[in-house]
Order: sequence, then C-alpha cells, then structure tokens
Amino acid sequence: MPIIEVNGLRKRYGKTLAVDDVSLTVEEGEIFGIIGRNGAGKTTTVECIEGLRKPDRGSVSVYGLDPVRDRAKVRQLVGAQLQESHLPEKLRVEEALRLHRSFYRDGADIEQLMKQLGLGKKRDTAFENLSGGQAQRLSIALALVGRPRVAVLDELTTGLDPQARRDTWKLIQKVRDSGVTVILVTHFMEEAERLCDRIAVIDSGLVKAVDTPAGLVAGVSGKQGATLDDVYTELTGHRPEQDDEEDF
Repeated sequence: MPIIEVNGLRKRYGKTLAVDDVSLTVEEGEIFGIIGRNGAGKTTTVECIEGLRKPDRGSVSVYGLDPVRDRAKVRQLVGAQLQESHLPEKLRVEEALRLHRSFYRDGADIEQLMKQLGLGKKRDTAFENLSGGQAQRLSIALALVGRPRVAVLDELTTGLDPQARRDTWKLIQKVRDSGVTVILVTHFMEEAERLCDRIAVIDSGLVKAVDTPAGLVAGVSGKQGATLDDVYTELTGHRPEQDDEEDF
C-alpha cells in the first residue's frame, strides 16, 4: 500500500496555476523523485504533502492522515529540507540540531546523527562558516532530527560543486538505507537517474509520466543510448536546463 497518495491536486497563486490535477503515490522505503524545470510545480506539490500549503482541489494522504487537518501528527512523520532555508549566522551546528530536536516528542540522538552525516568535527562551527556541502549536510540532519518516516529533500544539491554533489548523493542513499522513505525534488536529471527508484516528471503543473528511470527511458524514447534528459525533452518539449524562473 502507498504511504503517500496525491489525487487530483490543484493549487493556484493568484492568476498563476502552479499545480493542475497532479496525482501520484509514494511507496514505503523508496527514493521517489519529482523532476522538472523551475516553475514546473514540484515545490508546491511537496509543500501540500508536508501540510505547508492547502490544496484548492484534490486530496493528499500521508499514512492515512490529511496534512492540513492532521498537521501536528504529519509533522512527526515527515521531515523536510526546504528549497531555501537560512539559519542565524552565529548559530552553531550542534545548537541548531538540539533546538530543532526539541520540537519533537521522540527526536534523534544528536551525537549519532552528527557522526552519521559527518558533522562531528563541525559541531561548534557557526552556520556562516560552513561550506556549501557542509550546510547541505546540516540541512539533511535537520530534516532527520525528528526521526521521521519520510524525508522531503527539495533541490538539495543546487549550487554545490560536482564533488560535494556526489558526496550528498551518498548521504541520500544512506538515509534511505536507514529505513527512511525519501522524496527527492530536483531538476538535475543525472541526480534523479542515479538515485531514484521511481520518478514523476512534472511540467507546467501536470504529471507527464511516473515510472522507474529505466522504464521511462525504455517506454518513451526509442533512441539508442537515451538518457533521462532525452526522455524529459520528449515529454515536455524542452531541455531540463536550470533557469531563473520562480519555482512553484
């Protein structure tokens, strides 16, 4: 049985229709990817799953709970690394983790979490002095500090250099191996292809396809040696390039 079900989701901001009739399911224990260009509707979709946005139409269920009506319960089950999150510059790593842990009934062991994510030597480092990769490790730690059953990671590796991105990929796999279901939001096709068990391709607020990476490549593109980039182009009509549009 799916642990997350989204049916006919629709969300509008003023005159902008961000999400239009999105339906998908997430199975326990998988890394489920949501891919698309900036402005495709990825972030709005996961914010409705997290209970941060109220759908205009449709339904969302997380372990049988409504994220809006049962927000307090869902927050104990879902940990989120937001697309844009900034901590106070002087706040130290361990202080940030202990502060966020205090919001949960049964939080993670801080020492073990720092060790798992390679932050032990940075416990006394202020947020402003962390490198991009270290800040992303802290973001993952904050998403996991409540011992969630689901972790939502939104554009986690944007702005990282290639080595830091690969290191972050390993961390994401470790998170899943620890028993946490991962929803990975990204516009990097290589990232989705390497990490995800299944992928939803979203464009202009619509789900174009949901399948395994291999299934998407085999089922959509007849090009020999095709990649997820080729599939995305065929499904949406444009290349999966990073742009400067506002993300919804």
